[in-house]
Amino acid sequence: MNLSMAIFYGSSTGNTELAAEKIKEQLGEFVEQMADVRDADPADLLNYDLIFFGVSTWNIGEMQDDWADFIPKMKALDLTGKKVAFFAMGDAEGYPYNFLDAMGELWGVVKELGTPELIGVWPTEGYTFDESQALYDENHFLGLGLDEDNEADLTEDRIHAWLVKVMQDAGLFEGV
Repeated sequence: MNLSMAIFYGSSTGNTELAAEKIKEQLGEFVEQMADVRDADPADLLNYDLIFFGVSTWNIGEMQDDWADFIPKMKALDLTGKKVAFFAMGDAEGYPYNFLDAMGELWGVVKELGTPELIGVWPTEGYTFDESQALYDENHFLGLGLDEDNEADLTEDRIHAWLVKVMQDAGLFEGV
C-alpha cells in the first residue's frame, strides 16, 4: 500500500512547527507536503490519503490563531476516505484543566467533513493533567500530545513511537 502524506500545522511560537519538522524528518520522502495553515490552501488537503494535523492550545483552551482562521475555509471539504492523525502541543502544568483542548476542537471540525478515519490514537499513560477535550476515551488522546514547556526531553521518543503506531494503523507495516 502506498499512501500520499502531508502535514498541516499552525504554530505561534515555533513548537508545533518543530514537531512537524521532526515528524517529516522521520517519515522522509513519504511526506509530500508540509504546510503552515497560515499560508495553505484548504483544497490541498484533498490531495493526500493520510493527513497529519498539528495544533496547539492557547490560554484557557483556545485554538491557535492560524487554525482559527483556516477552519472556516475547510467547511466545504469532503475528507471521506482520508486517514487523519493529530499531534498537539499543550502545557500540562500551567493549564492542566484544558490540556490539548485544541486537538479535540480540531477533530470536532474534521470529523464532520465527510467520514475521515482517525488513526494514531495515543495513550494518556505518562501524562499528568486534570481535564482535556482531546480525550478519545478515558485512557487515550485523539492523537499525540506533546508538552514542549515541561517535557521537551520526551518529544523525540514520543514522536517516534507515535509514528510507528500511525503507520501500523494505516496498514503500512506490522508491529516492530
